[in-house]
Amino acid sequence: MRRTGHRLRWTIAATAAAAAAFGTMAAAAPAGAADTRTSTAGISSVPLSPELEAIRAAEATKLYGDPAERPLADRRTGLISLGDSEISGEGVGTYEPPTNGPTNWCHRSPDAAIHRTGIPADLTFNVSCSGAYSGNIRIGGSKQYADELVQSDNLAIKARNTRIKMVLLVAGANDDLQFGPVMTDCVTRYLTLQGPCEPKYAPGWQARVDALVPKVEQTVRDLKTVMRDAGYADSDYKLVVMGYPSPIGPDFQDNPNFPGKLSCGGLGYDSDTVWGRNTAVPAFERGMRRAAANTGAVYLDNSRLFHGHEVCMEDPWARGLYIDLSKPGTPDENSVRQSFHPNARGHAAFASCLTQIYGSGLREASCADVDSSGKPTLFPYAWDDVYKPLKNGATGNCADVEAASSKNGTAVFGWDCHGGRNQGWWYDSGRGTFHTQLTQDRCLDVPGARYQAGTAVIVWNCSGAANQKFVRDGATIRPKAATGLCLTQAAAKEPLRLQSCDGSANQRFV
Repeated sequence: MRRTGHRLRWTIAATAAAAAAFGTMAAAAPAGAADTRTSTAGISSVPLSPELEAIRAAEATKLYGDPAERPLADRRTGLISLGDSEISGEGVGTYEPPTNGPTNWCHRSPDAAIHRTGIPADLTFNVSCSGAYSGNIRIGGSKQYADELVQSDNLAIKARNTRIKMVLLVAGANDDLQFGPVMTDCVTRYLTLQGPCEPKYAPGWQARVDALVPKVEQTVRDLKTVMRDAGYADSDYKLVVMGYPSPIGPDFQDNPNFPGKLSCGGLGYDSDTVWGRNTAVPAFERGMRRAAANTGAVYLDNSRLFHGHEVCMEDPWARGLYIDLSKPGTPDENSVRQSFHPNARGHAAFASCLTQIYGSGLREASCADVDSSGKPTLFPYAWDDVYKPLKNGATGNCADVEAASSKNGTAVFGWDCHGGRNQGWWYDSGRGTFHTQLTQDRCLDVPGARYQAGTAVIVWNCSGAANQKFVRDGATIRPKAATGLCLTQAAAKEPLRLQSCDGSANQRFV
């Protein structure tokens, strides 16, 4: 909902005087101050500053015909998203005025996820803003643009005028991580032949993640305070912290229609895309998961949501490098800000995952498109907890995707166990598929459905086809279509092949 002119008219002098007297008070009462909640007609909320109260009253008038603050039960229901470009709609390409420049670059899209969920609600509010960091969201924070409110102040107003059912927070990338500038530098280094960016950023990446976690935690606590001061119990709504998916990966060469990096905008060194998918994004995800756990927020792990849908793939859910030259004064830093962000299909995927977790009652869940159906599925755990090694009972080797490559057709060997991502496997018992930890989009596969002794297994784009379905029978792994064959490692550091089941230790994987 966009603000309209105030029907409750304040003179400029009165507003200036009130601002001087009260500052830009956030919804929370100052630490140690007496509780000044009002409680009339079932309402119990901390009074807002005159500036915010004027905005609230004007919005209430637009919604209900008068400025009164209503009891929760008498309000329209609402959903609200706060945070940065990942959830504002940056990258979609269509934006609500005045957030498409030249003085406001929040880039809020009408196609943003919060507007597209299946969660029943009368109203949806997107107050997130491209480029926001935690200081633009927290209580007492700073405005990002002159015509913007601090995001927690926006929440305070919406929470008093509607019955908020879900608060969505997607933030952290613009704090210590500086994800946008890092991505820009990686692309620049590629275009100017300076070499990969991984050696530059990898050594300090975990330290950046560790530094941003307490800032995200305090942001979550502030949003809870805002809601309590608006009269809500913690159980009256869901506060969801959503992680960030990897927008780009190294498997674009498997796209049968790959047009070249320049055409699809996947500019960058291949080694950097591997580092981003396998190291940088997972480290960020673990930090966000920790922040949610420490603050009691619901956590949605979508770090693997775009696997198989990255930039330059067949059905991309993210936009590649994009240069907008339509604005006066371009090119400048705002010309490329839409790059490497979720597109409209990506926001549809977010919306699906949010709908599923809202109705699940789960405190933590993961979401991904595990069979290339284009429809994300929610799972009742975080991805970090489900990937395990498959250790052979005879050789002691672990099932290993050769050279940590997720390219279609890559062989699977037994190799010395080292705990790397190419030795982690998740068995989706519902679908009967084994996924490599490298990417949610690559599954253990019997090539050509050749169910015969000696066939070596590979990894291939997950499709849900019969030749990717296996049965775990005790410690054995058998193709569902040929259960008389077992996955076998004949000797140390040998490929994994199908052989007739004989009960030997070489056919046991634990």
